[in-house]
Amino acid sequence: MEPICSPVMRSLPTLALVAVVLTLAGCRGKQPVAREGAGLSGPIRIELDQTDPSLSFAVLPSGEERRVFPVGYGRNGVTCADARFEEGYTPLGRFRVNAILSGDRFVMDPALVQQSGKSEAELRRTLFQNMNAIDFDGDGETGEYGIGYVSLAPVGGVKQPFAFNTYDGRFRWYSFAIHGSNNDRRIGQRVTGGCVNVSEADLKALLAVVKLGDEVEISAKGPCTP
Repeated sequence: MEPICSPVMRSLPTLALVAVVLTLAGCRGKQPVAREGAGLSGPIRIELDQTDPSLSFAVLPSGEERRVFPVGYGRNGVTCADARFEEGYTPLGRFRVNAILSGDRFVMDPALVQQSGKSEAELRRTLFQNMNAIDFDGDGETGEYGIGYVSLAPVGGVKQPFAFNTYDGRFRWYSFAIHGSNNDRRIGQRVTGGCVNVSEADLKALLAVVKLGDEVEISAKGPCTP
């Protein structure tokens, strides 16, 4: 799945705003490279632009550095904070990271491991591989999560209705997430099932620093769907 998002975007420092302009104008220059293990120095902030999705962006704070990069989101738009989750919509609000999955990394909230009914060793060995082998669009292409998947749980408000299940014969974790793509042309568009998608380079930077419990704040320009 490529799932689901209250329009409250806090002001970015002047330098960050300049970085946004350069980024979204296609003149990104050299982006800061996050140092593995350095961790985040604040919440990841994502602002979605409903008038021009190509202007949607995320800000990844690591130490004194700010990495600004484009994102894509739900094909049907956004839902208001603490409202609901629905296929094709990106929910707005505050979230916490509860799982980090990639080809070489597996970190998951212990309560989720227990909920899965599987051992952590089995999940580590098969879960992301299973998820990324599913052809969600029926177009013959797999790898739709790219190189990684950062699952997000809402802070307060409505609980997301997703869980572990079996889809197309493969056991998977179905949740709201930030993930990659098998086609970077999908970034900066309203095309996902609700998740936020990012390019491979930006996802690598995210995976290098993100940890369980890190916060993500998602806001939007334009009205949300109740």
